[in-house]
Amino acid sequence: MMFRGVRGATTVESNTVDVILAATKELLVAMIDANGIEEDDVASVVFTTTPDLNAVYPAKAARELGWQRTALLGCLEMDVPGGLARCIRILIHWNTTKTLDEIQHIFLHDAGRLRPDLSPAPTPPQSRGQ
Repeated sequence: MMFRGVRGATTVESNTVDVILAATKELLVAMIDANGIEEDDVASVVFTTTPDLNAVYPAKAARELGWQRTALLGCLEMDVPGGLARCIRILIHWNTTKTLDEIQHIFLHDAGRLRPDLSPAPTPPQSRGQ
């Protein structure tokens, strides 16, 4: 078993408790589901936000999802000129047998711009019988 990291990021439209927690839960669940992550295998999780998000700690979303025993840490991202605004990032450190190529990093919403090589292209809308 190896100690690996899986990254994820998302963006939100506003600096409110409900919006930040909902987006963090959406991202965290997507990361867990895509990689088959179990809390018992997780060493720690780092949550970061850009300076324009301060209404709530995003780690609260993990507690609300039931991760009560895992070490969680919230940090502030650097305020880089021209950087992506209203962004939440997650880094999960966990023990797994997956290879680096098997790990699925998740980038949602505008955060797909951070790693377009890891973000799937949007699915074109289905035609409706035309």
